Amino acid sequence: QGARKVRLDGDLRALLLEAPGRCVPYAVIEGVVRSVKDTLSSQFVESCKGVVQRLTLQEHKMVWNRTTHLWNDYEKIIHQRTNTTPFDLVPAEDGAGVTVRVMKPLDAAELSLETVYEKFHPSVQSFTDVIGHYISGERPKGIQETEQMLKVGTTLTGVGELVLDNATIKLQPPKQGMPYYLSSLDFESLLQKQESSVRFWKLLTVVFGFATCAVLFFLLRKQYRHHRERQRLRQMQEEFRQAQERLTNTEGGEILKNACVVCLSSTKSCVFLECGHVCSCHECYQALPKPKKCPICRQGITRMVPLYNS
Repeated sequence: QGARKVRLDGDLRALLLEAPGRCVPYAVIEGVVRSVKDTLSSQFVESCKGVVQRLTLQEHKMVWNRTTHLWNDYEKIIHQRTNTTPFDLVPAEDGAGVTVRVMKPLDAAELSLETVYEKFHPSVQSFTDVIGHYISGERPKGIQETEQMLKVGTTLTGVGELVLDNATIKLQPPKQGMPYYLSSLDFESLLQKQESSVRFWKLLTVVFGFATCAVLFFLLRKQYRHHRERQRLRQMQEEFRQAQERLTNTEGGEILKNACVVCLSSTKSCVFLECGHVCSCHECYQALPKPKKCPICRQGITRMVPLYNS
């Protein structure tokens, strides 16, 4: 948004002469691609000339996923070659006489290359190959051959550093680290595309922020519950220790032998039938859940007989 939009006309040279250092650090300029010397010819399409040519061989195959037990598509570039030749941006109207030399076009973030040729070569497989592929977990589908070119006569929008070097006007990557663009879109469409990308990343940041906060909240909540549980356990242990000390101190440890196995504070006063265990006081017997079972052997209690110590 902060880039300065300049026109590719006769006033461009005068504008750069007046600029500090004969340079506009970040500028937007639109023009038509024209080769400086020789052009690149397509290997597959006749009368197709360009200044950037990219040849790609891409392997397509199916790979067995042992986790999901499904065949997944897999693509891999096995060879890629890019050829370039020096080119200029010239005005759409002939006769203006102003050109801008484009430097390092392969460093541009939005270099628009048109696919001029594309062919898929399927792999020929025998029955033995098919069995071997199923065993190895890889099934080749074929090789895709693609040729992309930046054609002569394409209208480009360049965003970068505009500098006057002797008699040559150059468009090059900015020194401040800002993005460098060479796109077939007009400036407004390119700006909308970048704004959409920014909105997407902002939304993704907000979503991940909320997700992080939610995970952190649940982790802290879980940690707080563990802390409360440890506190409750320590409190129960302290109460148990104090009950033991009270029983030991009151009657020389004799009551501890006859203490209820549930509360450890009252004396045993119940006989459970039919198992015959004497292990609980009457209050703890009443608190046992139904159907009542002996705390020692877990046998069902058919009836309870009070125990009287004489």
